[in-house]
Amino acid sequence: MKILLAGPRGFCAGVNMAIESLELAVRLYGTPLYVYHEIVHNQYVVERFRREGVVFVDHLEEVPVGATLMYSAHGVSPEVREASAARSLRTIDATCPLVTKVHLEAIRYAESGYTILLIGHAGHDEVIGTMGEAPESMILVESPEDVDRLEVPDATKLAYLTQTTLSVDDANRIIDRLREKFPQIANPPKDDICYATQNRQEAVRLLSEEAYVVLVLGSQNSSNSQRLAELARESGRRAYLIDGSRDIQLDWFQPDDTVLVTAGASAPELVVEDCVEFLRKRFNATVESRTIREEEVHFPLPRELREVVKAGVS
Repeated sequence: MKILLAGPRGFCAGVNMAIESLELAVRLYGTPLYVYHEIVHNQYVVERFRREGVVFVDHLEEVPVGATLMYSAHGVSPEVREASAARSLRTIDATCPLVTKVHLEAIRYAESGYTILLIGHAGHDEVIGTMGEAPESMILVESPEDVDRLEVPDATKLAYLTQTTLSVDDANRIIDRLREKFPQIANPPKDDICYATQNRQEAVRLLSEEAYVVLVLGSQNSSNSQRLAELARESGRRAYLIDGSRDIQLDWFQPDDTVLVTAGASAPELVVEDCVEFLRKRFNATVESRTIREEEVHFPLPRELREVVKAGVS
């Protein structure tokens, strides 16, 4: 067996920032420390923090008055921020800056009187938070078929935004349909789909041509990980989205297969290494790293944590 280890893979800058933020907050404030929704969509990461005493909540009523609450990398709506203030919570905002960018675009378009079409998946934490910025001005679009059914009050005051973790190809199909139906539709000056999502998709698209089987490390509720597996299947490959080596089934493979291994943006490198070792032991696999693009993006810690660290140093 030959393993192609895709690069880039795994943690993006936003996930790194969120995880480092939670690690630091636990050291500074102790536990229980609360996080609104999962800090990132990955089972291993979430369970690790649960063991340390972090409590993940879906409703602010679960957080004691005056406690410390971190907002996850996916962002929250103004309503959540207001409710946090009403409960006197000490909040730490670990929203990915690329998600914040989409929130600010939504606010700007809404204030200018636009109807905003948000391309994304219903129920995803990021979509809920973004739509909360301008609920009266925003319509969710999930497919080209949704575009065909759209009716808007003024086609000359129309803009689209996208969830940051979408499939580039899926988003472009919807955008193309939007431009056909609404030629004057506006869009932000820079693409909303994040650099890491695009890079990981590009690696799968190029490298899956050389593989028979594709393993994507990531959790089922991770949108960007789901897209990687879908992309590999669209290339005609057998692709499996797994949390770790315990999910691997030996009958997925032939002894001489070429297997592409990658990881979604919220999957830790530890689970990648564990899966590679699993295949090496059982199939005497060799490993070849194949990096199609280098990433050097880094996001600073949230302002709330930087201020505490700075005060401690001074």
